[in-house]
Amino acid sequence: MTTDTTLNPHPDTWIEVRRAGIYCIPADAYIDPMQPVARALITHGHADHARGGHESVWATVETINIMQQRYGIEHAVVQTAVAIGEEINLTPEAEYPVLMSLYPAGHILGSAQIKLTYQGVSIVFAGDYKRTPDPSCPAFMPIDCDVFVTEATFALPVFNHPPIQDEMHKLMVSLARFPERCHLVGAYALGKCQRVILGLRQYGYHKPIYLHGALLKLCQTYRDFGYDLGECIAVSDVADYNTLAGEIVIAPPSALTDRWSRKLPDVLTCMASGWMQIRARTKQKRAELPLIISDHCDWQELLDTLDEIRPAEVWITHGREDALMHACGKMDIHARALRLIGYEDESNE
Repeated sequence: MTTDTTLNPHPDTWIEVRRAGIYCIPADAYIDPMQPVARALITHGHADHARGGHESVWATVETINIMQQRYGIEHAVVQTAVAIGEEINLTPEAEYPVLMSLYPAGHILGSAQIKLTYQGVSIVFAGDYKRTPDPSCPAFMPIDCDVFVTEATFALPVFNHPPIQDEMHKLMVSLARFPERCHLVGAYALGKCQRVILGLRQYGYHKPIYLHGALLKLCQTYRDFGYDLGECIAVSDVADYNTLAGEIVIAPPSALTDRWSRKLPDVLTCMASGWMQIRARTKQKRAELPLIISDHCDWQELLDTLDEIRPAEVWITHGREDALMHACGKMDIHARALRLIGYEDESNE
């Protein structure tokens, strides 16, 4: 803990939950608001956290770029790119300023934790985050704070995400066993798709990877920010779809069972998601080969993070709040559930 909160204003007095989301009163700004607001601080580019129509936005340059792609160049009147580690004053005219700084969250390209400091008291909004190594984004950085605001998407002991190389090995074994089948991998366009591609490259798979058209723009965004995805080919550029037998095709999960996938030869359906650890979810997605690849912390990673940071309090935004609150109690950390509605457990997993 960085300060004695008994001598300084507790975040309860200057942070509150409103209909639009979490609101910082002295900064007149929302964190990842769920509807258009005057001033928005954005942790990352997934649609359940980064919505369009705000007047002013503060985020990393990567997140602003992603929002421009999704909502248009003028998605906000004022767009302020904040560098990782840079501290800015959100209220330059105020007697007591609200200082904001960003730190890597390890979730996707451009994802950042938001640290707000007011009258000597600090609160960190982690947004979505993970602790496992990921070549597609900078690693999560633990930040000292008085209050740590966390998600709880996979906050149950049953969730134990394996190393991504284990899942890439499963995919390679399947390709060797079924060389006549097109391996169609369902992966969300922002973050998961690029993580699968780079995971394959790290494993040693350097053949072309074929992409559904909905994934092309964001893959190019990763390239623009310096990530080498290797050779990726649009499925629409393939003259004879029969040549995709024995190849890897990545598509949005919605494409796995629609008419688009029927043109591919003898499809073996794969699904990349943290939820693939749950058999019912695997059946729901009709995945013959479930790949347990998550962009969120599993149970032990959440506990390790809280133990490493050791904040005075933990606020939990959404997910399996009760289990994480119980675990915090055993760690002698005060916890409360914000129970926010609008942040999806599955939309980007």
